Amino acid sequence: MADKEKPDRLAQSDFHNQRGIELADRGWLDESIKEFKKAIDLDPDSAHAHDNLATVFAEKGLLREALREYMLAIDLEPQSPTAHYNLACFLASHGHDLAVREYKDTIDLEWDYPDAHLNLGLTLAEKGQLPEALKEYQVALELDPKDPVARHELATVVMDLGKPGEAIPHLREVVKAEPDNLDAWVDLGNCYASKGFYEQSEKALVRALEIDGADIMANYHMAALRAAQGRAPECLEALTKAAQVDRDRVRQWVEGDRFFDVVRESDGFRALFADDVDDREN
Repeated sequence: MADKEKPDRLAQSDFHNQRGIELADRGWLDESIKEFKKAIDLDPDSAHAHDNLATVFAEKGLLREALREYMLAIDLEPQSPTAHYNLACFLASHGHDLAVREYKDTIDLEWDYPDAHLNLGLTLAEKGQLPEALKEYQVALELDPKDPVARHELATVVMDLGKPGEAIPHLREVVKAEPDNLDAWVDLGNCYASKGFYEQSEKALVRALEIDGADIMANYHMAALRAAQGRAPECLEALTKAAQVDRDRVRQWVEGDRFFDVVRESDGFRALFADDVDDREN
């Protein structure tokens, strides 16, 4: 008897699945969810119904529920390119929001969780939500004042917010805790230079170059510092080392960098990017 009923149940499942699609297309999401669930009750192995239900959940902002349904669809049809594609689209569109929500749920359950605040800050910063990220880094540091990662990320956000002077004390703490932190030394040198503290900037960048003499950022910022000091030969020397790593990137950086205005018209500066000038003229 069960074998005879199965085709009918599958047909009914397909009907409700199609009905759900029609309702979703009209924007009647709650009604479409009911139809997809009916389809799944009749045929729990319907990957299409799970996939469609996931899509509607995502549209309603029910991200955790959507992810669960997308994964069920793939488990049921692991060779389905459509199932994998839809999951990929979901993750590309909503992965950030889902991560933020989960970090916030973590914090709601346990406020004194510094890594959750730190990683929430990182996720927010990636999307350009800098003031929100800064608050999370501040909390992470309150919970764990000795964490150099949280302090460095906080300093980076402060720099991005246009406050290099406020970043300097944090970066000094970072390099004290991690003397071989190349990025922190470069950031510190950059902050000092932007505030006009050229002697301190030089010391920081020299230390960065001691760690890695070929680092593109350390050489670039050293070149900018030398330009600001009017030391054109040393500027070009450092700029050449940076360009040897990635010439196109360095050329793009110098085009809008005011520090190089004092050497921009020099023969050495022009010669460094001569091929690029010729290409544009041709």
